[in-house]
Amino acid sequence: MTRGTPIPETLTLHVPFRIVKRGGRKEMQMPDLVRTERAPDNTLVKALARAFRWKRMLDSGEFATIAELAEREGIAAPYLTRTMRLSHLSPDLVEAILDGRQPRLLTLEVLRQPLPEDWTEQKRVLGEPATAQDLRQIRGFTSATGHVTVKEKGQV
Repeated sequence: MTRGTPIPETLTLHVPFRIVKRGGRKEMQMPDLVRTERAPDNTLVKALARAFRWKRMLDSGEFATIAELAEREGIAAPYLTRTMRLSHLSPDLVEAILDGRQPRLLTLEVLRQPLPEDWTEQKRVLGEPATAQDLRQIRGFTSATGHVTVKEKGQV
């Protein structure tokens, strides 16, 4: 069998990506149009587990104060307080983190900053699009033929 064109010895493939640090590890970040399977970020998952565990321990009365719990855990009280903020995340965001679907730039340090209590506002601040269910909770929500419209207070 003969070939009409010679096979090149070297094949060059250009794949646009960049390296980002996530939870102390380096990860390849693909362009927005490329979907990749992502594993859950272990750092975020561990921090979520700790936050909910510490919240449960305080709510149950096992520890009376954050300072007492921090002393028992051998960590600084401000660290414990910042990490416990994760227990106030929206359920959708917690589920996304556990599934590895959180927004790409969401890191533990971002989540340790003060966040809005309102779950829809959290999604907006963290760059995750609000769902239709979130929008239904906003005053003046209307939906017509699949389009979502949010009316400001006083608008007709």
